[in-house]
Amino acid sequence: MTPLVTVVERPISAALFGRLVRRVRALGNERLRQTYQTTFWFDLGAPTAVTEEVILALRRRLRPEGVVGVEWWLSRMWTGDVQVDFHRDRDETLARRTGRERRPAVSSVLFLNRVHGGALVVTRQRPDRRNPALAPLPLDGDVVAPRPNRFVWFDGRLTHGVLDAENQLPGRGRPGAGELRLTLVMNWWRRRPVAVPSLQSTSHYRALRIRRRNP
Repeated sequence: MTPLVTVVERPISAALFGRLVRRVRALGNERLRQTYQTTFWFDLGAPTAVTEEVILALRRRLRPEGVVGVEWWLSRMWTGDVQVDFHRDRDETLARRTGRERRPAVSSVLFLNRVHGGALVVTRQRPDRRNPALAPLPLDGDVVAPRPNRFVWFDGRLTHGVLDAENQLPGRGRPGAGELRLTLVMNWWRRRPVAVPSLQSTSHYRALRIRRRNP
């Protein structure tokens, strides 16, 4: 059977990856509770943050057709308190306002650290509200363990979710339990999603910004 997920090890240089991890860790607890609600748009132009430098480097690996930009965010979750159910990525604001389901061309994840458990699962099955974490059961899909500088991508229409510290379906967790799993998540879009700001238009995540030297 054809794999649902493409996996590339060490897709970016050790120097760029190390700088990304240091900057993400420098954020501390900034917007940690709102990590999934803190998303940004990058039009693939001149980068203003280390995350955008990384996106441009990964673009050369991915080579997506017809993509006009990337919606990105930091996924920072405790493996004992997984905060995301199985889902399909979409333009969230458009869906809330109109009920229309527009999905990215490609969904992707760059893992920043190694943790026990916390695997990514990608499946063709639909989310199921009758089950824990909306997981389709029995679950049949590709499973990818978090490893530093491991990049994965898959069709933006597919269902995906995260397993807990024991690689089981998440239940009711405890904040701060387990290990802090760090990833950079990127959705590659053929049309800009509604109401997603650029990073430079906000005051968030200043530790990620590129520090320009005065001439």
